[in-house]
Amino acid sequence: MKTTNYMEDLIKSVRKFTESKDSPPLACVHSFGCQLNFSDGEKIKGILMTMGFGFTESFDSADIIIFNTCAVRESAEDKAFGIIGSVKHLKEKNPSLIIGLCGCMANEDHVVERIKKSYSFIDIVFGTSALDELPKLLLDIFNGKKRAFDTTEYNKPISEQMEIVRDSHFKASVPIMYGCNNFCTYCIVPYVRGRERSRNHNAIIAEVTKLVEDGYKEIMLLGQNVNSYGNDLSDGISFSELLRELNKIDGEFVIRFMSPHPKDASFELIDTIIQCEKIAKHMHLPVQSGDNEILKVMNRKYTIEKYLEIVDYARQQAPDFSFTTDIIVGFPNETEEQFNATLNILRRVGYDNVYTFIYSKRSGTEAASIDDSISYEEKSKRMRTLLALQREIAIERYKRFIGRTMTVLVDDECKSTDGWVHGKSNEFIIVEFKAPKELVGKFVKVKITESKNWAVIGELID
Repeated sequence: MKTTNYMEDLIKSVRKFTESKDSPPLACVHSFGCQLNFSDGEKIKGILMTMGFGFTESFDSADIIIFNTCAVRESAEDKAFGIIGSVKHLKEKNPSLIIGLCGCMANEDHVVERIKKSYSFIDIVFGTSALDELPKLLLDIFNGKKRAFDTTEYNKPISEQMEIVRDSHFKASVPIMYGCNNFCTYCIVPYVRGRERSRNHNAIIAEVTKLVEDGYKEIMLLGQNVNSYGNDLSDGISFSELLRELNKIDGEFVIRFMSPHPKDASFELIDTIIQCEKIAKHMHLPVQSGDNEILKVMNRKYTIEKYLEIVDYARQQAPDFSFTTDIIVGFPNETEEQFNATLNILRRVGYDNVYTFIYSKRSGTEAASIDDSISYEEKSKRMRTLLALQREIAIERYKRFIGRTMTVLVDDECKSTDGWVHGKSNEFIIVEFKAPKELVGKFVKVKITESKNWAVIGELID
C-alpha cells in the first residue's frame, strides 16, 4: 500500500507544474450515472484542488477534462463516447489540453481497448479503484509520457485521505461501501466495481460528524447494497448498528440511504429506521419484477412473499412509511401474466414513486445471452400501462398528507413557477410551495393542501 508521504510527494510534484502557470489551470469534471459516481466525481475534484487546479463547467475553457463514466447500460456508454468525441477538436486546437476517462467504463476491457485504438486524444484512463492514482498519472503526462493508464483491480484498502469538493453546501453523499456481490443477471456493476468492500465505521461516523458540524442538512449514505454493510469486516458493525450510531450525532439533519437489497432487508432495519428520529421514514427497495420466476432468472435471491413481509411489517409499525422502487419492464420472455403480477405489486404495496426501465441487453451480463421473444413495441406498451397505473396510485397515496404539516428540506427554486420552491419531506415526498429562495438548504414546515401524481402542494407555515 502506498504511504501518505508518497501521495503527498506526488501532489507536491504536480503542484510545481500548476504553480508555474500565470493562473491556476482549470479542470472540468463531467460525471455520468448514479449517485455513487457523482460522489467519486467530488473526490476527483478534491484531488485536483490539492494539486492546484481551479474549476470550470465549460469544456472550452478547461486545461484538463475528466469524464467520470457510467457503464450500467450500453446506451450510457454510447452517450459517453458521443460526448467525449465532441471535445476532440479542442485537443486539436490546444495540444496541451489533457483529456481523461475514469469511472466504470474504465474497468471494462473492451472499452480500454477501444480507447487505445480509436481515441488517441484521450491521455489518461483510470478505474474506480484508482482515483488516488490521478496525481501519478498526471505527473507521468507532465513528464512527457504520451498516455497513462491505471485500471487496477480492487485489491487495495479504501483510502480515507482524499479531499472532497462537494457539489452542494447542504446535501452530502457519503459512500459507506463499494462493490457488489449479488450478480443479478442483467447488471454489469459487480464486473466494473468489484466485490463488496466496507469502510471502517469510525471513519464514516467521523465524516458525518464533520459534515453536520459544517452545516450539512441531508446525509445520503451510499452503497450498491447497504444492507450488507460490514459483512466483509472482522471488526465491523451491521448497517442497522451504523445507523443507530449516526443517529446519536448532535445537530439538525436527516439521514437517507441508497440502496438496500430486498434479500438482506430485515425487521431489525425497519425497527431502526422507525425508532431513530434522524433517519428518514422511507426506503428505496428495488423489486424489479412482481413475478417469482422472473426474479429467479434475474438471480435476485428473494421471493415476492419475502419482499412483502418487509413492506407489511414497516406499514404495521408506521402506516405512513414510504416505499419507492425500481422496476424492469420487459425482461426477456416476460409473459403478459408475469407483467400483470408486477402491476399487482404496485397496487399491493402502494409505492410513493417508482423508477422504471425498459429492459435493454447489457453485454457482459448473463441475461444478454437469453433469446428474447418480446418486441420493443410490446415492452413500450407495457411501460405506458405501468406508468399510468403508478400515476393513479401516487395521487391516492399522497392524499394521506392533505391537511397535515410536513417537515421539508428545501432543495431549490421551482423552474416552472416563479416564487415557488420545492424540497423533500421526511418520507422522501416532493413538496412544492410558495416561498423565498433564501430558504433553500433549510428545514421548514409546510401544510399540505393538494396531491399531484409527482408531488404534494402546500403552504409555508411561518
